[in-house]
Amino acid sequence: MYLQELQLQQFRNYPTAKLTFGQGINVLLGENAQGKTNLLEAIYVLALTRSHRTANDHDLVNWQAKTAKVSGRVVKAAGTVPLELTFSRQGKRARVNHLEQARLSQYVGQLNVILFAPEDLAIVKGAPTVRRRFMDMEFGQMNPRYLYNLSQYRTLLKQRNRYLKDLQHKQNKDLLFLSVLSDQLAAFGAEIIAQRLAMLQKLEHWAQAIHGEISQQREELTFHYATQVADDQLTDVPTITAALSALYAKQQDKELYQGTTLVGPHRDDLHFQVNGKNVQTFGSQGQQRTTALSVKLAEIDLMKEETGEYPVLLLDDVLSELDDARQTHLLTAIQDKVQTFITTTSLSGITRQLIKDPTIFHVAEGTVVADAVDSDDPAASKED
Repeated sequence: MYLQELQLQQFRNYPTAKLTFGQGINVLLGENAQGKTNLLEAIYVLALTRSHRTANDHDLVNWQAKTAKVSGRVVKAAGTVPLELTFSRQGKRARVNHLEQARLSQYVGQLNVILFAPEDLAIVKGAPTVRRRFMDMEFGQMNPRYLYNLSQYRTLLKQRNRYLKDLQHKQNKDLLFLSVLSDQLAAFGAEIIAQRLAMLQKLEHWAQAIHGEISQQREELTFHYATQVADDQLTDVPTITAALSALYAKQQDKELYQGTTLVGPHRDDLHFQVNGKNVQTFGSQGQQRTTALSVKLAEIDLMKEETGEYPVLLLDDVLSELDDARQTHLLTAIQDKVQTFITTTSLSGITRQLIKDPTIFHVAEGTVVADAVDSDDPAASKED
């Protein structure tokens, strides 16, 4: 899978743009605050219908316009697929093969992307909500059923939390409807937990091999999914459902007092361990970065395993955050494997040596110009 073409209309600082990309490594070269990250964001949005930088879709629309459009052509094993997203005050519309999709869940998965940015180091050392979002975004791309269960769960969770708050103000509390909501939430929550466990087991397999290579086999990376459901109950969906239902009953008084749901996958976490120690708490900065890099690279292989296609890789200024050894491993791992987009202010030293035949785009003030000069030509280093 690769993105052949990208077109923008009134997206961020791009009034209009039309770009054709190479199947290998595409370098977006330019100074800071010129629009490099906006281009990566556009590709991310084209894949997932939402930005990784803002929760407000209107932020994506050029301040001088009322609507924005992102479209592209994705080449897959089965053929070329045109994609289109339009953002306006009325919401967003998604089209696949020029046909409007009734639900965004029908659209997601047409283009699979993996984003790695400096803030993705927070996957390791950030708050639990970062790791939950990581699981939901990545697993949702690979598995439409996961995306469906997650959507249903979130709808029910909002409804249950609203009802818990309503009950706080009532003298005579009708707990029958709360019980119905709890049963429904437990059913979808159990599906999500079971799917997370299955996907994490596969992701751990790929990440362990990569982490072992980077650490020269001195370290072993393992995952632990942290949930309130007991380990011996994480066997199958019916058992997890029963366990969640029992936890809701046990926590009912506390939930009524606090007016919120205290149990379920929206409260779970993912722990990374290096040689048996929690790397979030006890790992060095180097171990944390190696773990984040291993997990991100492992996603590439997992996505290929789950969908049959390699994803598109987006590297947003991440090379500047990695030392030479980790840069070398990253660039060697992706060479001739996945279409990659790299934003950088300079193609310096090790980067230029390791990237073979890149397609280079110069980005300045919302304009993009493709570089026709071969990367081995000294003249190509004028931005360094």
